[in-house]
Amino acid sequence: MGKVTGFLEIDRQEQRYEPASDRIRHHREFTIPLTEPEITKQAARCMDCGVPYCHGDMGCPVHNQIPDWNDLVYNDDWEEAARNLHSTNNFPEFTGRVCPAPCEEACTLNLEDMPVAIKTIEQAVADKAIRNGWIRPQPAEVKTGKTIAVVGAGPAGLAAAQQLARVGHEVHVYEREPRPGGLLRYGIPDFKMEKHHIDFRQTQMEAEGVVFHFGENIGVSRPLSELQKSHDAVLLCGGAEHPRHPGCAGTDHAGVHYAMPYLVQQNRRNGGEAVTGEPILASGKYVVVIGGGDTASDCIGTAFRQGAVSVTQLDIRPQPPAKEDKLTSWPNWAIKMRTSSSQAEGAVREFSAGTLEIVDDGTGHVTGVECARVGLSRQPIEGTDFVLRADLVLMAIGFAHPVHEGMLEQLGAKLDGRGNLFADTFTYRTSVEGVYAAGDMRRGQSLIVWAIREGRQAARAIDLDLMGATSLPR
Repeated sequence: MGKVTGFLEIDRQEQRYEPASDRIRHHREFTIPLTEPEITKQAARCMDCGVPYCHGDMGCPVHNQIPDWNDLVYNDDWEEAARNLHSTNNFPEFTGRVCPAPCEEACTLNLEDMPVAIKTIEQAVADKAIRNGWIRPQPAEVKTGKTIAVVGAGPAGLAAAQQLARVGHEVHVYEREPRPGGLLRYGIPDFKMEKHHIDFRQTQMEAEGVVFHFGENIGVSRPLSELQKSHDAVLLCGGAEHPRHPGCAGTDHAGVHYAMPYLVQQNRRNGGEAVTGEPILASGKYVVVIGGGDTASDCIGTAFRQGAVSVTQLDIRPQPPAKEDKLTSWPNWAIKMRTSSSQAEGAVREFSAGTLEIVDDGTGHVTGVECARVGLSRQPIEGTDFVLRADLVLMAIGFAHPVHEGMLEQLGAKLDGRGNLFADTFTYRTSVEGVYAAGDMRRGQSLIVWAIREGRQAARAIDLDLMGATSLPR
């Protein structure tokens, strides 16, 4: 723990943001980090709470030892804090930026709405470790002679590949895109996480022996069976990319797009990559975003940075309460009113809003979205119809399951009831011998922290199967 009386003496302090009027003029990260003395004070707030729910499954899926590294930061042993942090999380600079911090929801001090600033401290420790050169490649001293193919270079695939390489396996990562990261690079905007963080980890992993093969859309560029024949094990970490449809007419009009192509285009522009297909831009437009989650919020922030006239967000859920009932929700993630940094940049939020139809001007180009208020059953309430002006409509209501065409069709493995690739959470084996699955492809759309956990656990399972024993943590 930190200082015994720290939580009584020190108020919670978080990173501040650049003013919205400034940050919407660029696509860079806009948080203003705390100073090291301020971070030390925040770490001192970690109390001797008895049962630290922050690092259980409900607080931190990778089981970061949060009280331990808070205490190390408080005692000015940042390097040991970084070692501790990396013992459970391969990429804390990623999670310190884009994880929604369920650990803070589970913090005992959250009972008083003043949780320890865990996410802020995590990012500070990770960034200092990289800045000071404490994060070095850890190549294996002894090679096993086993070769493993990892399909997908998102957080699950990267975490698994790094763990497997460090115990001596020859690891080949096959990635459809020209650079690693998956949705971390191509889905999450730069203003939430700049991509040089991923580049740093790529360099580290290559020094550890991981071989990256880019532009490899397995199932299209080459059959999956080729990897099965040439490797001792294959781990599929291709994510869950099949988007959910809003279930209304008019989605085929010009100016109506799913969220991911829109976000990917802007991230490619930011990264200096070529943008293919019709340019999707919000410049000078009235934008409507259908969906109430993180992807919808990313669309909002991107639209403002492109120069949208206005952005309206449609959320079919009722407006949540401003404050949760701690006695019925804590330490779990609570349903309460939350405002993202992108929403705070000027979005209009419509709750209990169902999308009836996307309307056009008679030539096939979108002009508006017809909506209605919905009840708890999500059925339209008669007489509550309204129409929003729209030149651009972005559909951001999540992902249903992995893409089945191509690789998964070739594999022919068992799927679960939701269309995800079936594998349990101990062996991570699919129904096809020698083929494993982890991350969103196995569990469905989820958080980066769950992807890292699954990649680490799948690596352990594969090492155990190939070698009969493993030193990798679960």
